[in-house]
Amino acid sequence: MSRAGHAIALLAVGALLAACSGAPDAGSGRSPQPGPASSSATSGTPTDSASVVPEPDPVSLPALAQKSFNGGRLRLGEEVLRTATQRQYRVTYRSADLTISGRIAVPVGDGPFPAVVLAHGYIDPAVYRNGQGLTREREWLADHGYVALHVDYRGHAESSPDRSRGLDMRMGYTEDVVNAVLALRAWRGPVDDDRVALVGRSMGGGIVMNVLAAKPGLVRAGVAFAPVSSDAVDNFDRWVRDAPGRGGIAALVLRRYGEPADNPDFWAGISARTYFGDVTEPVLIHHGTADDTCPLRWSRETARLMRAAGVDVTLRTYPGEGHAFGPQFELSMQRTDRFLRRQL
Repeated sequence: MSRAGHAIALLAVGALLAACSGAPDAGSGRSPQPGPASSSATSGTPTDSASVVPEPDPVSLPALAQKSFNGGRLRLGEEVLRTATQRQYRVTYRSADLTISGRIAVPVGDGPFPAVVLAHGYIDPAVYRNGQGLTREREWLADHGYVALHVDYRGHAESSPDRSRGLDMRMGYTEDVVNAVLALRAWRGPVDDDRVALVGRSMGGGIVMNVLAAKPGLVRAGVAFAPVSSDAVDNFDRWVRDAPGRGGIAALVLRRYGEPADNPDFWAGISARTYFGDVTEPVLIHHGTADDTCPLRWSRETARLMRAAGVDVTLRTYPGEGHAFGPQFELSMQRTDRFLRRQL
């Protein structure tokens, strides 16, 4: 279904507004509404109210698809690591009207180098520290010839506060990753602007899928390690609705956006799988069979739906490997390197 067709369908059923991240798991009985994240342009002036395409919910992937991004002003700060093969620095860059902090790892040499933007998994912002979450991946990638920019996200480390108070359902984090790509390209460092990819772990893997769905063509490829579900409802149910101590935020989310059964259009609008038909880049997913944080069945379903939508997706499973990857970390990175070299 086209973006315009999806929007008209929403109008026909009286599109409701809401926010989070989820889509149907196998056997869940929920059916995400197919259709792309960005609205297709229409020619001429509509003469019939039925042909008017409604504005997307501001908290949604379609809204991000229509948004103008301004990533830039990448500034290197303190050097935090120096080895024979790389240098790492604290950085800041612009995302909308916010300043986002992060870390960048730059290989030793003249370049230009291919680049990756790193999206880390969930860490409580109250305890998160600059560059935390993908330290191994950042160092490994720079050692193998990639510039690696690690995003702290709004509300984390030295980044500007998250003014949504967590009610934007990770759309702000997604925006920060899009702007990181643009900032990296605008930087006068040794980056090959045409060879940029995304790598994310856990929640960050979900953000990678969001970016690919909302901004096709932005990067050349995406890699997700042990990602969350591409259905926002799965994620809300697992980590917000039923999580100890999170009843307050769960109540706020439901008060604002409604139950998924009552407002399915909103929840579909923040679920990457609703828009897999828009994804144009190849995707590599790594997932351990012993992952007790993000169930392997989520990635199996994500890969199945991506294939059905025509996405070039590869799912690599790791027998006995847990969520964080331990014994098979090196193998997963070697596979990532081979994948990225083919795509970049």
